[in-house]
Parts: sequence; C-alpha cells; structure tokens
Amino acid sequence: MKNSFFLNVSILLALCAVLASCSGYNKVLKSDDYQTKFTMANELYDKRFPKQSEGEVAYFRIGKGYYLEGDFYLGGYFLGEFTSRFPFSNNVEEATFLTAMCSVNNSPAHSLDQTDTEVGINYLQQFIDRFPESKLVDSCNNIIDRLRYKLELKDFEAVKLYSKTENYRAAVTSALEFKRNYPLSKHVEEVSYILINNSYLLAKNSVDDKKLERTIQTIERYRTFVNEFPNSKYKRMVEAISDLMEKERQKLEEEKKKS
Repeated sequence: MKNSFFLNVSILLALCAVLASCSGYNKVLKSDDYQTKFTMANELYDKRFPKQSEGEVAYFRIGKGYYLEGDFYLGGYFLGEFTSRFPFSNNVEEATFLTAMCSVNNSPAHSLDQTDTEVGINYLQQFIDRFPESKLVDSCNNIIDRLRYKLELKDFEAVKLYSKTENYRAAVTSALEFKRNYPLSKHVEEVSYILINNSYLLAKNSVDDKKLERTIQTIERYRTFVNEFPNSKYKRMVEAISDLMEKERQKLEEEKKKS
C-alpha cells in the first residue's frame, strides 16, 4: 500500500508538473517527503483548476482512473472531492456511485474490522436517497444486502466464539444482541440454542445471590425457544436443560423460604 501511495503521488505530481511555477517545486519533487509532495500536488491542481470545466473533467478522470487501477483509497478520495466540488456535474451520479464502490471494494473479510463495510453501506444508501430513479438502485440494494450479511456473519461468529471459550456472560449478551439485530437471520435458531445453553451454564456457575434469578431467566428463554422453533433439531437438548433448571429453581426457592 505504501509503494502504491508513493507511485500515485508521483503520477499526480507528473500531471501537475506542467503547472508548476514556484521556485521550490523541483526541491520538493526531489525530496523524500511524500506527504509534502501530495499536498503540493493538490495545491497546484487547485490553482490551475479551481472550479472550471477543465477541472471538472480532470478531477473526475483522475478519480475514476484510480478506481479502474484498483487504488480504491485514492479513488474514493478524488471521487468524493469531485462530488463536493461539482455537485451539478453530469458525472456526479456516476462519481457518487463509484465513491461508494471504493468503500465496498475496501471491505475486508468478515473476520476483520468492518469500518469500510459500514461506510460502504452508508454511501450506497446515500446514493439511493439522492438518485432514487437511477438504474443503479437495484445493484445498490443487492450490494447492501451482501455487505449486511457480512456484518451479520461477523456477529454470528462472535457469539460462537464466546460460547466456545466458555465466556458465558458475553455469549448470552451477544446472542441477545444478535437476535435483536437479525431477527430473520438463518442463524437465529442456532444462536437461540447457544443463548439457552450459555444461560444455563452462567446460572450454574453463578454466586448464590445470582443463581435463582439466572435460573428463572434460563427457563423463560427455553419457553421462548420452543414457541419460536417447535420442531427444532435442538429440542431434546433444550428440554434437558429446562428439566435441570426446573429442579434447580425448586431447590433454590425452598432454600430461600428456609432462610
């Protein structure tokens, strides 16, 4: 990525070289300070093309050129700047879409940080809101669905990981959050089973003051589960958990009466 950045700065400077008139240009060009080069390139560009038609064409082509070359960070930067500088351009619809697609293409595997995924979703939604009649709206909606599933899959894997590592409280919390955020997910049945199993284990391993409350919560979660998934493949397992929790509840309530 660093080498790509240096190359792109050099290309941008080359484009601006013919515009340079300041005496310090050659000194900056020969230096190793790439951030200064990048800043000067943009300053030279802005002086030559403040908001003229030439600047409109050049800015769009530079941004789209980076996009087509696969440099989605600089492509997103220049295309995003284009939409801000030239909001009434004939190319603003395409530039807005490509800006979103830069973030989409930067979206990593579901196991990694999903900031670019969320940014991509927001940009695509902004495109739909701004250009509701565009022929690209269906494509945007399909891409949004794909990106949202990536977020869903990341959260699903987190629930399973908490359960696998015996972090019962985190497994319960993340499972409840998953069910709230993705009620129609194909993973919701498995998550609901993980919720009950970890709720049971959390209750079982709780301090005495928390046992009864968490036991009752587990029983309630079991009842919700059988209502939601009456023919679940996990039915026998959750029934066994419910039987254990009912016995535990009776014992704890009797102990509470005696104390």
